[in-house]
Amino acid sequence: MTTTTTATITTSRAANVGLWTLQVLLAAVYAFSASGKLTADAQNVAGFEAMGLGTTGMYIVGALELAGAIAMFVPRLTGLAALCFVALMVGAVTATLAVGGGTLAVIPAVVGVLAAVVARGRWDSTMALVQLVRPGLRTSVV
Repeated sequence: MTTTTTATITTSRAANVGLWTLQVLLAAVYAFSASGKLTADAQNVAGFEAMGLGTTGMYIVGALELAGAIAMFVPRLTGLAALCFVALMVGAVTATLAVGGGTLAVIPAVVGVLAAVVARGRWDSTMALVQLVRPGLRTSVV
């Protein structure tokens, strides 16, 4: 019985370390990405103009990326932030393909998959937030 308990704790600890590693990686990726958007880097301006989103869209996406990068370090917000990153990356892949990015769509797709892993791993924190907003709502793991 003790051996089984120890194995479960070890697996849980390993999963937690893995998730934290992905969270730090995602926070770095999104903070770096946000910096170019929030400083109106010429390449970002041109990209957002080509997509038809303009500088307003660029600043909005940059602010969302920075907020999400910070949320990666707030345990209660991590799951929700990762889930929002998945949605953001679906939009990024779609927009990249729409403007003829082709193979460039692989980058947001991979980042989106990593965000999905964190979102799934931190699902309990997302459900805890849902319970704060809707206390009577029944939640379960998908």
